Amino acid sequence: MRNALLINYAYCTGCHTCEVACQKEKGLGPEQFGIKLTQIGPDQIEERKWQYEFVPVPTDRCDRCVERTESGKQPSCVKHCQAGCMYAGPLNDLVPLMADGKYALFT
Repeated sequence: MRNALLINYAYCTGCHTCEVACQKEKGLGPEQFGIKLTQIGPDQIEERKWQYEFVPVPTDRCDRCVERTESGKQPSCVKHCQAGCMYAGPLNDLVPLMADGKYALFT
C-alpha cells in the first residue's frame, strides 16, 4: 500500500516545528531540510492588516519517515505539528480528507 503525506495549508501557522522535528529525526544540519517551510508574504490587505501564508513542502530528503511508519508511528513532522494540519497514511485513506480544504498531497 502506498503511503502519502497530506498537508492542509489553510491551517499551517508557520511555527517551523515540522522542520525542526525532521532535522532532529534525520540528524540534518541547520541548513538541511526534509521538509521546508516557505513563507509567502506579508501582503498588505488594508491599513494595518497583513496576510501571511505558510507552505511546508517535503524535499528530496523526505522519505516519509519510513523507519517510524514501518513500526506503526507517525512521521516526525506529523507527530510534532502544532497546528495539527499534517496527516500521513495510506494514499486511499487520505484522499477523502481533501474535499473540504486547501490541501497538498505528497506521495
